[in-house]
Amino acid sequence: MAHDPKDHRHADHHDHDDDHDHDHHHHHSDDGDHHHWHSHAYVDSWLAREASRQGERRPFLDRLVAAVPFARDAPIEVLDVGGGSGAVSDAVLQAFPRARITLVDYSQPMIERAKKTFTARTGQLRYVLCDLREPAWEAAVGGPFDLAVSGIAIHNLNDMAAIAACYQAVHRLIKPGGCFLDYDHFDRVGGVPLHQYTLKVAGFAQVETIWHQFPSAVVKADA
Repeated sequence: MAHDPKDHRHADHHDHDDDHDHDHHHHHSDDGDHHHWHSHAYVDSWLAREASRQGERRPFLDRLVAAVPFARDAPIEVLDVGGGSGAVSDAVLQAFPRARITLVDYSQPMIERAKKTFTARTGQLRYVLCDLREPAWEAAVGGPFDLAVSGIAIHNLNDMAAIAACYQAVHRLIKPGGCFLDYDHFDRVGGVPLHQYTLKVAGFAQVETIWHQFPSAVVKADA
């Protein structure tokens, strides 16, 4: 279902400064020259670099999890948008051990890595391989969900129209009273206020920034 990234010509020009390096997730639309998300060797090397960043990521993930508005023992249905190898899903499961998660991603090697991570929780995870640029992803994931989460993924769509379409799909997939918690590099594409506005246009009733440290933020959008 996924396309070869070379089919897309949406270069990550904003992501080339040194402090950001290869920080962005994988999916959609890298220009094919420096990201090879369908290559196992490339994904392995990328994940090794990611491991060194866990310390700086942890405070954002902790704040995301702390903002989830459900009881810790609730059997919540969760959608992980662009879930990669499962870093956000893992943080959610540690806090909500009865959660059931649908992890959607564009990279088969990433999904395979996630499956290895969650071997002991096979019954609690589903995996969907698809491209967030393709409208079909919305129907492919099922739902509805109590909670949607995402970590450093959606900004890679690069184009605000594509990001807006993704936010609209996420909103349609969430049950009333649920929410979307997104940890992303919002300042790389448009800035936090633009994303807050775009989420409100997508139909979310209330949008707030939980934590912001350039270029990243955790944004909570209530359905």
